[in-house]
Amino acid sequence: MVHKFDCLVIGSGIAGMSYALKLADKASVALLCKTTLEEANTFYAQGGIASVTLPYDDFEKHVHDTLVAGDGICDKAVVEKVVREAPQQIKELVRWGVDFDKDAQGEFDLHKEGGHSEFRILHHKDNTGQEIQKSLINAIKRHPNVKVFDHHFAIEILTQHHLGQKVTKDTPNIECYGAYVLDEGTNKIHTFLSKVTMICTGGIGCIYQTTTNPLVATGDGIAMVYRAKGLVKDMEFVQFHPTALYNPMERPSFLITEAMRGYGAVLRTRDGKEFMHKYDERGNLAPRDIVARAIDSEMKNSGSDFVYLDVTHKPAEETKREYPTIYEKCLSEGINITKEYIPVAPAAHYLCGGIVVDMNACTTINRLYAAGECSRTGLHGANRLASNSLIEAIVYADAASKHTTEHLSDYTFKNDIPEWNDKGTSLTEEMVLITQEAKEVGSYMSNYVGIVRSNLRLERAFERLELLYKETESLFARSIVSKDICELRNIINVGYLVIKQAMERKESRGLHYTIDFPRKNPK
Repeated sequence: MVHKFDCLVIGSGIAGMSYALKLADKASVALLCKTTLEEANTFYAQGGIASVTLPYDDFEKHVHDTLVAGDGICDKAVVEKVVREAPQQIKELVRWGVDFDKDAQGEFDLHKEGGHSEFRILHHKDNTGQEIQKSLINAIKRHPNVKVFDHHFAIEILTQHHLGQKVTKDTPNIECYGAYVLDEGTNKIHTFLSKVTMICTGGIGCIYQTTTNPLVATGDGIAMVYRAKGLVKDMEFVQFHPTALYNPMERPSFLITEAMRGYGAVLRTRDGKEFMHKYDERGNLAPRDIVARAIDSEMKNSGSDFVYLDVTHKPAEETKREYPTIYEKCLSEGINITKEYIPVAPAAHYLCGGIVVDMNACTTINRLYAAGECSRTGLHGANRLASNSLIEAIVYADAASKHTTEHLSDYTFKNDIPEWNDKGTSLTEEMVLITQEAKEVGSYMSNYVGIVRSNLRLERAFERLELLYKETESLFARSIVSKDICELRNIINVGYLVIKQAMERKESRGLHYTIDFPRKNPK
């Protein structure tokens, strides 16, 4: 079956839905959800969204904080763009129904998080992402020009390659014409033709054993664009959230927001001693990469699987009011956070690299945009400043929508794309191969390509993934397509990119720390 829409949006987080809403008055939009509209990284974002709001804060301070966190490789023009456009996009979110918390005077109740010099984090209790996601879903459902396709999994984006032309990374003017998409309800592969396509598929957390990301975060968009010969960069910069609730039986891990340390929570060793002052003068308010490495060091030194986060010195009722989701979750695990320490450990959380885009969110493939965590804008550099991701997503969705509006009339549908060819394939009865190889990827990435790396570990991981790649491509070529085998292909592709680009960076910078090159090179 062939579907035609002016705009094809792959992914349903803040980037995908805001882009769809901004275009829907001018164009027909198809919004593909891997599962449902609710299942996106945005939904799980607890802390908030950063924007200069208070009169004593200013753009220069937010820019400075972002550049410091990015450790020398942010694109300053991009940082300026996101910071300066943030307030207007906050107004847009409010217009769509997002209810940010306010104080008794009716002003935004702002948090301060690690790396920020001022209070500038807008939030809705401790479930900001959920509030944003629900509000955008309601707006999407009200709009007649947006058609939502639940349980539709994008397999490949369509380019000249699918017209029989040889496409390499050096091919000029590669174009995107839509995507092949698996309808999980019927197990049929449909052809979605579009004038423009937007990739908003989120992060890659599920290439690791322990992650705060939802289980849909398998790097699908990045893998598709890489296979289509688009440029992907800075994949070595994987952010590990320092404080995920320690529970080895739960995947994904429950996130204890960075804002809790801004609120006054203190990190302690298993024997109750504070330790962050040993690693950074900012102590518990140091940026995430420093805190994650400090916790990793303390855990290795003591042989422990976790450290503690202590908020018991704060007023109990205030803690319950400010962090109700965390309070209830921990209580369900038998931990009363107003009286007991919270066991925490780092978990894969956010990718600072991804699909390279310009300031209009255009990728290196014509007619193809990317926004959100799957994209590499240059905002984050080597390390994301807390709560900058949601605002980046909507600012770039806005840029993409404006560029799309200007150029949509330049494009036509590519009607000669052939249907998906699955001749000679059969339904695999070897699901154990897929599940086992996915576990192997997680093991190699967590043990060899985690918070602290080395040449030997990276080489070992590279060799293992190369073997898994060959085995999986062989299995894919002879199997009827399923979501499971596509996700396996994607996590192997993305894991390979993380390892390869980590091996190429002969220094330690931001989120990439290697014991073989412990210092950073002068830029």
